Amino acid sequence: MTSLELEERYSRQVLFPGIGVEGQRKLANARIAIVGCGATGSALASLLARSGVGTIRIIDRDYVEPSNLQRQSLFDESDAAESLPKAIAAVRKIAAFNSQIVLEPHVADLIPANIDSLLAGIDLILDGTDNFETRYLINDYAVKFSLPWIYSAAVGSYCATLNVLPGRTACLACLFPEAPGGALDTCETAGILNSAVNLAASLAATEALKLLTGASDHLRRTLLSFDLWRNQRAEIVADHPRPGCRACGARNFIHLAGEGRPHITLCGRNSVQIHERHRPLNLAQMTERLKPHGTVRHNDFVLKFWQVCFPTAGRSSREPRIWPWLAASTPVT
Repeated sequence: MTSLELEERYSRQVLFPGIGVEGQRKLANARIAIVGCGATGSALASLLARSGVGTIRIIDRDYVEPSNLQRQSLFDESDAAESLPKAIAAVRKIAAFNSQIVLEPHVADLIPANIDSLLAGIDLILDGTDNFETRYLINDYAVKFSLPWIYSAAVGSYCATLNVLPGRTACLACLFPEAPGGALDTCETAGILNSAVNLAASLAATEALKLLTGASDHLRRTLLSFDLWRNQRAEIVADHPRPGCRACGARNFIHLAGEGRPHITLCGRNSVQIHERHRPLNLAQMTERLKPHGTVRHNDFVLKFWQVCFPTAGRSSREPRIWPWLAASTPVT
């Protein structure tokens, strides 16, 4: 990075005493992975790309839908209309405002079989996921290889974030030995405020800047949560690993071993992701075969098919209805 780039693009950030010229150079040399590029993940990607983090790897299996636009700040209506993979759409948007950093999109589901390759060479992992299974997998990997990661979550008006520094602070399994039981609130059941998303991302991005610039003495060592609607704030001390922790203590990495992973992955409404590794999927050919049966379109990454369904006898409506029936994807890494 030249001094001119420091003076112009990042001048206001360099002026901040906590970062300065040396801190900005450290950011330029940093390599991070953001797992999940939905609401929190896309906000994290935007903030850290604008801050000058040199290499950002974005891992997400999902596709942009109109319902995402209320809270997923990197995407727009054209991305939703094209059903672009979030990782691809995010990289295109980021490249438009910062062409000086390295962007690595991976359209993939992070699983035990690919986690080594997808997180290789990374300095910090940031959580943009929406499920505890993947978070426990990240936690196992991070603890095993002494790699810092930052947990983030947001649903409804609630958000939370935690820094995990293996060997120095509590890990996710220290605080939550088991995943929360029962039916958990999700964006589809409880809704979500975009302000909760952006608060979680801002807190996590700031902690990432501290960690990447070497300001470890300023890192927060608590699980911090906010409920913006109820004006409630809470912190749980997480400054030491819990004795007897399954991951930190016994180093029993059950999620890395693949225990409890589902056999197939569903993503979004009326959709299925096909994990095909032995032969390529020819989406253009599939489109031609499906055309006689309904409306179908595809791009390089996804095929969508709307099947015409006529009502059965006894139904009041005689008009046919169109149902979205299939979305098939090819992996892009």
